[in-house]
Amino acid sequence: MSLPANLQSRSAGKCELCSAETSLEAFALPYSDGQAANEVALCSTCTEQVTKSEDFDVNHLRCLNDSMWSTVPAVQVLAARMLNRLNAETWAQDLKDMLYLDEELQAWVDQEPAEEDMIKHVDSNGAVLSAGDNVVIIKDLNVKGTSFVAKRGTPVRNISLTNNPEHIEGRVNGTRIVIITQFVKKS
Repeated sequence: MSLPANLQSRSAGKCELCSAETSLEAFALPYSDGQAANEVALCSTCTEQVTKSEDFDVNHLRCLNDSMWSTVPAVQVLAARMLNRLNAETWAQDLKDMLYLDEELQAWVDQEPAEEDMIKHVDSNGAVLSAGDNVVIIKDLNVKGTSFVAKRGTPVRNISLTNNPEHIEGRVNGTRIVIITQFVKKS
């Protein structure tokens, strides 16, 4: 996935949370006020952390120490939301105590969707998919942009979630592809 030109320029080709320069994608913050730009450039590791509700990579998220001071409102909001989720970590609480957000940004932080409102990816059987899960393709799929067909029964390991609940990403035949969730089952 490539970044839109404005996001590529603003982020200087780096993840806006951890400054990684690989596998960048646009991540839209839900519940924005509609006025501010609500997309953030994130690496695949940060995207996985942001979409999780537990079992965070705490050492990776120490990058919030720098990103919470960003001048980009969406990055500040995302950093504040992540610090709120890391309430068991004393270093995260210390950072949260130092963070100052004006009333408008604090309202945006507080509008984080409840767990039941979060995007849920479900397979063909209704099982909830999480980042890192393994799935099996249940139907032969023509892969656009390539000359191969992803055959039924092909395992896809360590999937990534997207902002669209009907799509996941995974590697098949060494190529990273987007797969529609109704054509996979959790293994």
